[in-house]
Amino acid sequence: MKFLHVDSLEAAREKLLLSSKDWISAHEIISIDKSRGRIAAEDIFAASDIPSFRRSAVDGYAVVSADTAAAGESIPVLLTVKGGVLIGTSVSLEIKNGECAEIPTGGMIPQGSDAVAMIEHAEPFSADGVALYESVSNGDNIVQIGEDAKAGDLLLQRGRRIRPQDIGVLAAAGIASFKVYAAPRLTILSTGNELVSPDKTPKPGQIRDINTHALAALAGKEGFSVVGTDVLRDDESVLENAICKAMEVSDIVIVSGGSSQGKDDITRAVIDRISMPGVYTHGIAVKPGKPTILGSDDPSRTILAGLPGHPVSAMMVFELLLGWLLREITASPPARVVYAKISRNVASSPGKLTCWPVVLECGCDGYTAEPIFGKSGLITTLTKADGYFIVDRNTEGLKSGQTVAVHLF
Repeated sequence: MKFLHVDSLEAAREKLLLSSKDWISAHEIISIDKSRGRIAAEDIFAASDIPSFRRSAVDGYAVVSADTAAAGESIPVLLTVKGGVLIGTSVSLEIKNGECAEIPTGGMIPQGSDAVAMIEHAEPFSADGVALYESVSNGDNIVQIGEDAKAGDLLLQRGRRIRPQDIGVLAAAGIASFKVYAAPRLTILSTGNELVSPDKTPKPGQIRDINTHALAALAGKEGFSVVGTDVLRDDESVLENAICKAMEVSDIVIVSGGSSQGKDDITRAVIDRISMPGVYTHGIAVKPGKPTILGSDDPSRTILAGLPGHPVSAMMVFELLLGWLLREITASPPARVVYAKISRNVASSPGKLTCWPVVLECGCDGYTAEPIFGKSGLITTLTKADGYFIVDRNTEGLKSGQTVAVHLF
């Protein structure tokens, strides 16, 4: 029997990055309406002040604040209404002491006024007069020029995954389109004579295909574009043909299953035969996920990855390697981390970095992490988990009460 010559996680990541960073760092220009979830490929700056004019934050009256100093519930201040401001138009009015102007939310502040009295604290008493029952100070209820952002301010940083509120600030800055990283194209091939689709009732010895669907969803969440999926029987010629076709349209081809050393584990042999330079990692010192395969094909500029067939192993390895690769190339931040005290002793696997899924519980003294014990073939191990922590390969284990960094799913 052959034994796997494993790489550390760090070594596997370095090989993966060096072999492919030029292939999946392409850019494209897209409109802001199609940008949610995409990753900014450039720093984006404000070209001008936002807003570019003083505007009212409320419905009310533009006033000279000093005129309202004595206003109160029992003794209002009486002002002459000089006119009104129409929203969306420039204003030629100039307000002097003893005067005010009606103004809607978002309206341009007239020259001479320095505050806005809310309409709720005002009452008309004649055709051109209003009584104010509350004083305002200089700047009250006014959005100043550049208060949202000043010209030259950094609005969004390269590597930012675009959220709806980010689209809002781009629109405010007059940016209708911008540069994002092209989503790497990914094909998922699941192998196994025992696999049937989720809508079928498995016969004895068969199981429903989990990895195709779980990995496709995980890839989409991470920012990949899944361009194809297929479920294949354990046959070298079938697998070879499928990988070759996938390499024509994909930046990354994943083969789920067939990566260890059993008699039907054919992935390495096929990748080595059809690619150049072929496999450079077979086995990583990670639990779960040891029998992982990494390789590449320079002519087609394709990453080739063989992931373990067990669902938990496959998803964890995808996160640790391919998810990490995309974040590294696009300068995206890692998944959010919270710190928690583990609730019980946890053993390590000698020579392996160990990933422990956990349930987080929030108490008066912060978070507690409850390790989930389960085999890597049991998908419910991950559905119960809020995240995972890592036990280093050189650590004997962790004791109850120790603080760990929990990477949130």
